[in-house]
Amino acid sequence: MKIVTADQMREIEARAEAAGVSTDTLMENAGLAVARAARRVSGPLTGVPILALIGPGNNGADGLVTARHLQRWGATVTAYICRERSIPDPKLDSAVAAGVSVISASDDPGLSRLKSTLDTSHLAIDAILGTGRARPIEGAFRDILADLQDARSRNPRLRLLAMDLPTGLNSDTGDVDPACVPSDITVSLGYPKRGHLTFPGADYTGVLEVADIGIPPSLDSDVTLDLINRDWAANVLPARPSNSHKGTYGRAMIVAGSRNFLGAAYLAASAAGRVGAGLVTIAIPESLVPSVASKAIEPTFLPLPEAGPGIVANNAAHLILDSLNGYSSLLLVCGLGQAAETRQVVEELLLTDASLPPTVVDADGLNTLARIPDWWKLWPTDAIFTPHPGEMARLTSMSARNDRIAIARESASAWKKTVILKGAYTVASAPNGDAMLSPYSNPGLATAGTGDVLAGAIVGLLSQGVSIADAASLGVYLHGEAGERARTKLGDTGMLASDLLPQLPRIIRDTRQTQTIAP
Repeated sequence: MKIVTADQMREIEARAEAAGVSTDTLMENAGLAVARAARRVSGPLTGVPILALIGPGNNGADGLVTARHLQRWGATVTAYICRERSIPDPKLDSAVAAGVSVISASDDPGLSRLKSTLDTSHLAIDAILGTGRARPIEGAFRDILADLQDARSRNPRLRLLAMDLPTGLNSDTGDVDPACVPSDITVSLGYPKRGHLTFPGADYTGVLEVADIGIPPSLDSDVTLDLINRDWAANVLPARPSNSHKGTYGRAMIVAGSRNFLGAAYLAASAAGRVGAGLVTIAIPESLVPSVASKAIEPTFLPLPEAGPGIVANNAAHLILDSLNGYSSLLLVCGLGQAAETRQVVEELLLTDASLPPTVVDADGLNTLARIPDWWKLWPTDAIFTPHPGEMARLTSMSARNDRIAIARESASAWKKTVILKGAYTVASAPNGDAMLSPYSNPGLATAGTGDVLAGAIVGLLSQGVSIADAASLGVYLHGEAGERARTKLGDTGMLASDLLPQLPRIIRDTRQTQTIAP
């Protein structure tokens, strides 16, 4: 599913009109879709008091269509005209003909009728301003939104549904005007907008629904940002033929673990196995093998020589490279530490002249690269990087910016690497600029070890022959969905990284069923 900017949305709508889908048809479809969402929110509509806040432009016209449908379905709907609309106004006329009551702000001194209507309404629909807003909200709009905010405190029954965007939320940047009122649900028209999935706007969006308003799908082919969803994931999951064996699903090598970070090796290896890798090998300092093997009983082990207890020695890189024959993916390095000997090993592995299998670089691998000027010039082939914002700041020598999509894309292009910038609504960007965005923002994942699970899942997918670009985004999807399921079961406080592991095969099973039953 494409994610668009305001300019892209306007261009797509213009293309739709050129293709024979009129603006009026899009408005009617949008209003009907939002009315259906309002019915789901409200339940039975008979006699339910609903207030539609109507702006002067197309967003307001969409809101009038919604008001008309809800009135016909039995609700008692009031349309509050926040600023006078152009005459003639067929959408307003149709709403009035359907029985919608109309109040104009220009006839409501002190907004007293607005206040009383808000106090008795069960649902308010914000159809004041959409993607076209460019200036700060002032005057009557600001006063109306202030009354709406106050009413939400006074009237506990009042829920707020935003049409396309909460008024005051910038659709491109996610910035919010001080007057913006957080919505319970936002119905985005046609496509999700970047601002819905960028903080602070994401906090004001509430539950995001995307309504099909009849735009032909062929008109968005030049949009290079997609929202990862189950249908996409179902199409890129690797096949599992009945006559397979463990060699069918590849061998993943995971270089991980040090005396302070034993769990990283277990979590990454377990995730690789849980997504279907045929064989997983953990390359780990020799003295740590018994401890990790007591927990991770399925993987094989490559014991590495040590410079000290739990710290790899300089010659470990040669052993790893010599052992890679036959492996179809490689993960470097979860929890290996930042000792001088460790950094030397990582440098030799990453900047080697030897051919590496498809590779994921995480954690201490990224921190080691950050110390090397122009490291990307020494390693021109594609790989998957999985930095969190702090690691990205070190790699780029700049503070993490709010525009996570832009920084992921710029870095992927400059480095010729696939970059996964972790965090709420994780971004996965390919070197060519194509990017995919996770639909998940889960505070339960803000705990140690969840990044190891993500890296392990990705290397497990790579081992099965999934392409670098697809493995990055599919791993992000599986990891995020696992977090959602764990949160449903446990809540978002106290969730552990290991809670994600048993969810991974269940998600793959359910996603395959989606693929099977799709028409």
